[in-house]
Amino acid sequence: MSSKSYPLRLPENLLKLAEIKSKEERVNKSTALRKLMYEGAENYVLELISRGRLSVGRGAEILERTPYEIYRLAEEKGVEIGSTMEQYQKGEETAESKLNV
Repeated sequence: MSSKSYPLRLPENLLKLAEIKSKEERVNKSTALRKLMYEGAENYVLELISRGRLSVGRGAEILERTPYEIYRLAEEKGVEIGSTMEQYQKGEETAESKLNV
């Protein structure tokens, strides 16, 4: 995952939350903030997928995960994102069999 430096003003309450997380997970505050941001990004991507505003494939690309991981994440968080993982796998198999004919 590539990263860029970005100047950002954060509310003090988020910094306090990051401090708590950094102590609990024994990481520095910057790492704790990145983890909190990534968790928020995961939730937002799942929300966009569930509303039909983003495809599972594009969401996986943004989060640098596989579609299977997106389905698993949605299942863990109890988010409905359309087709089930089994339906996705069956679609992949069908597409693959059509291409191999």
